Amino acid sequence: MDLIKHTLVEVRGLKLHVAEIGTGISQIPNVSSHIVTYFFMADHVHLSTGPQVVLFLHGFPEIWYTWRYQMNAVAAAGYRAIAIDFRGYGLSEQPAEPEKGNFMDLVDDVVALLDTLGINKVFLIGKDFGSITAYLVAVVHPERVSGLVSLGIPFLLPGPNCIRNDLMPSGFYITRWQEPGRAEADFGRLDVKTVVRNIYILFSGTEPPTARDDQEIMDLVDPSTPLPPWFSEEDLAAYASLYEKSGFRFALQVPYRSLGIDCGITDPKVTAPTLMINGQKDYLLKFAGMEDYTKSEQLKHFVPDLDNVFLDEGNHFVHENLPKQVNELIINFLSKHCD
Repeated sequence: MDLIKHTLVEVRGLKLHVAEIGTGISQIPNVSSHIVTYFFMADHVHLSTGPQVVLFLHGFPEIWYTWRYQMNAVAAAGYRAIAIDFRGYGLSEQPAEPEKGNFMDLVDDVVALLDTLGINKVFLIGKDFGSITAYLVAVVHPERVSGLVSLGIPFLLPGPNCIRNDLMPSGFYITRWQEPGRAEADFGRLDVKTVVRNIYILFSGTEPPTARDDQEIMDLVDPSTPLPPWFSEEDLAAYASLYEKSGFRFALQVPYRSLGIDCGITDPKVTAPTLMINGQKDYLLKFAGMEDYTKSEQLKHFVPDLDNVFLDEGNHFVHENLPKQVNELIINFLSKHCD
């Protein structure tokens, strides 16, 4: 990934880490491909318009690096690929009051980033809570979105009924992580690398992580459990180095503790063409009502122009465990909807 360029961009008072590669990449001098050392404003970048720009939005416990396969594939197909670390994640700055963060902060950051980079429209590709953010951008700012790809997440609107914790067991990981201080104490027993390792192992399974009353979520992983075969120690080290900088403070707020915050949107519609790529082995399908909703016609009420694809061997990290298949689906989608 030596060709991926890294910069810091001021967005709404915070410097966000931006990685990019491909046609139309900003020509910024003195920027290391490995170390973020340079900050720029809009007048230092080339303006780029149209749907040839693809913006990737990560989930948890991910970071920009989660898109390493997709960024290179999209760039090779002739697009400009951009991936960010959301505020409070990785190399991006922390907001002053992380505990007040919500999804609309991320929506506003995305739109402000596009404005700063001089980009009128993009394809959005999201994973996990990055998909929720992508959907919200498409609802609130439809004129900025050429198309949307969601990995594993149907349209969900933050609010009291976003995830039905009440229909899940009491030790359900989201319920545990939404409790102030509990995840902090659980994670704090371990080093950052082990926390990321454990979450990757848990989220690669087919069942939602659920602890007994006498357990915490981190206790669910036996230390001898190997990493998934598609996730290397080098990958783990890359993630850990970024979370060692940012910690988990904002990550616990957004998504987990802000999932139930009403975002003030009524009658939402995603009018942009949308592709949803699901791993049939994704544990999220075991959330109460999730598989039925994901496969139902009800979803098209919110996303009328939807193609829904299931990959039999895909899991929660379908873009990492089946990158070739996912890349092919993404590039075909981009080609179909590129003006």
